Amino acid sequence: MTTTEATNVLTSILTMLEREARAGYRDRLVIGGLDAYLATWLPRLAQGGSPDLREAIAAFPFRSYARTPEAERPAWLAEVASWLRDITQPRAAPPPSLRHAAPSRKAPPATTSQSITLETSIAALKGFDRRAVPRFHRLGVTTVRDLLFFFPNRHLDRRDLAPIQTLRPGTEATVQVTVWDITQRSIGPGRKLVEATVVDESGMMRARWFNQPWVAQSLRQGSVWLLSGRIEAFKGRIEMTVSEHEPVDGTDRTHTGRLVPVYPLTEGIAQRTVRRLVKAAVDRYAALLPEPLPEAIRRRAKLMGRAAAVMAMHYPDTPEQLAKAKRRVAFDELFVMQLGLQRAKAEWRQAGRAEPIVPTPEQRATWLGRLAFALTGAQQRAVDEIFADLAKDRPMARLLQGDVGSGKTVVAALALAAAVAAGGQGAILAPTEILANQHLASLGRLLTEIMPGTRVELLTGAVQGKKRRQILDEVAGGAIDVLVGTHAVIQEQVTFKRLLIGVVDEQHRFGVAQRAALRQKGIDGDRNPHMLVMTATPIPRTLALTLYGDLDLSVLDELPPGRQPIRTRLVPPEKRDRAYQFVREQVRLGRQAYVICPLVEESEKIEAKAAIAEFERLRLVFPDLRLGLLHGRMKPKEKDEVMVAFRDGEIDVLVSTAVVEVGIDVPNATTMLIEGAERFGLSQLHQFRGRVGRGAEQSYCLLLSDAGEASERLRIVERTSDGFALAEEDLRLRGPGEFFGVRQSGLPELKVARLSDVEVLDLAREEAERLIATDPYLEAPEHRLLRAEFQRIWVEGASGDRS
Repeated sequence: MTTTEATNVLTSILTMLEREARAGYRDRLVIGGLDAYLATWLPRLAQGGSPDLREAIAAFPFRSYARTPEAERPAWLAEVASWLRDITQPRAAPPPSLRHAAPSRKAPPATTSQSITLETSIAALKGFDRRAVPRFHRLGVTTVRDLLFFFPNRHLDRRDLAPIQTLRPGTEATVQVTVWDITQRSIGPGRKLVEATVVDESGMMRARWFNQPWVAQSLRQGSVWLLSGRIEAFKGRIEMTVSEHEPVDGTDRTHTGRLVPVYPLTEGIAQRTVRRLVKAAVDRYAALLPEPLPEAIRRRAKLMGRAAAVMAMHYPDTPEQLAKAKRRVAFDELFVMQLGLQRAKAEWRQAGRAEPIVPTPEQRATWLGRLAFALTGAQQRAVDEIFADLAKDRPMARLLQGDVGSGKTVVAALALAAAVAAGGQGAILAPTEILANQHLASLGRLLTEIMPGTRVELLTGAVQGKKRRQILDEVAGGAIDVLVGTHAVIQEQVTFKRLLIGVVDEQHRFGVAQRAALRQKGIDGDRNPHMLVMTATPIPRTLALTLYGDLDLSVLDELPPGRQPIRTRLVPPEKRDRAYQFVREQVRLGRQAYVICPLVEESEKIEAKAAIAEFERLRLVFPDLRLGLLHGRMKPKEKDEVMVAFRDGEIDVLVSTAVVEVGIDVPNATTMLIEGAERFGLSQLHQFRGRVGRGAEQSYCLLLSDAGEASERLRIVERTSDGFALAEEDLRLRGPGEFFGVRQSGLPELKVARLSDVEVLDLAREEAERLIATDPYLEAPEHRLLRAEFQRIWVEGASGDRS
């Protein structure tokens, strides 16, 4: 770490201490509290520092901030700031609020150690030369810990050694043979062929290596080798094209003769190199891994030890051992995830009391009677669950999950009406300005129907100057009943007179931190607002319980009557022109259409280029129509301008990447044409389809695909409009990582766990709930290693790329 970087880290830590002081020493600024924050950032300050600095930070000489009485916390903050300035050079000026005197503490004497640790850079390991290190960095591997957890995608079973006489052409096999003779010859410009005659007790064959001339140097007449490869017949003789070879010399096998790992690769690095380096690290350093799980949990869950599991993830002896290792690693991932969610739920409930909101039966009947439609059974059930939560003196934390068109808005409107009727305020947090404007229109209309006189206002980044100051003043004074907006709503200068409920829309666009920031807006003494989170993404129940384990769940699983189903058709390549003609006919009838570009996974930049190219191609297809373009590299303001133009009928066909998956209502858009449909998941296709069908006219979804083998999967979308059924199928087919961007949701990454494994998921949740109930901050001595693991995974992520 450079001096500048170290200074920046130190400044960040001191600034956080200052913010904690300004916030009243309540330890609520970050998930896990100030202890967790320091446990993450102090080691970063130590990186690249002197041995004395590293040793001083490792021996952090202060007790837990969370366990320090509130009256003593000002002195604690000042002492830590002073200690930081003492152990770092050059010294950084302390923030003003931490400048009151505090006794200086000298760090304990340091000792220098050159031993390898889990956080040691791979550059320090034998075999990692200056070319290998950046290539492993591209694979996400920078430390010894990363290398140990760099798990293979799959294993090849090369355990069975076949006699030569049993080999059959067209099969893969592994043999143990003795080299009889070796030849090498040129087979064309720059091409070499190494051939060897090899024998075992049952027979003889030729083994071939293409373009690997160095193999001839290692093969020796009479030496014994394990060979794996494809068996072929040539002029009546059996031959093997060798893919892996390894000497039988008493050393541990790496590439053949066992279950062999197959790792992800990047340009410039070979599978054999990755195997060799990973195996060396696993053999030497897996034993460094601490065992974070208490013995009682391991016994109840029937789990193998962690170090043994990591070793078996790479080089298992049997498939059964590999399955046990995967179960242990998956449990660890889900367990730590659940610990964070269950702690967040407990903290939310315990952080302060909420003001009960109890509308009278007469009020509820009046509100429902003013609606122009009757609630569905699912809507009524969700309203009852929400009102039951609101009636309690602990803050509601509920997820309202419903497919596109299931009527989440009216449920949220009734909850907001209850808050306003109780003399309080509501806030709605939307991910984009255009969605915030849509909520202003739809919720504003519903609220004025339900409760005439309710005042709803908008606050986004676009609201500036006098208008902004006026809104801030009126929110603080209580003149505004419901404030709708984007991230602007949770900015520091926004204060509410009496915020009783917060509504967060499209939760997967937000992380835990944003939700916590909205919660802070409602703190008045010890009073917290109730919280309702809405998502239009149909999520299987098992996945919802994991991703939103800190929330209770309400599901809208039926659509209001009279909504027309969207006609969905799979279009083969030869009928592409007919699909384009159908789009043209819909526009001629006064309708509008979307065209979704094929998914490009490499990067947003490449995808944007592909979208621009597709846009230019479609301008030739539809020269007489007005086309618009939307992609992820556009600025938010540009995206909003395009969507507003489309909504207002100034664009006939909107060409877009997946950024349109969740968007505004355009009732006049009746056709969704999806190019390269096979590249998207079923749930994502269903979300695209939900962009149409919002008006009175019949709507259509056309799935264009050139991949014949994907047609059966796409026909599932053609057959069903049930988003939850599609989500379950998507989860089964693709796993949670593909189905739903877990990192995007503010949760730890899952490398091994599959959320479709209900047994391990339920076990992890059960054990997490049991532990949080008895030791929510993992302060018991037997939970010390688990606390460190929790802080490393949750807090590092919260400080890094999670929101």
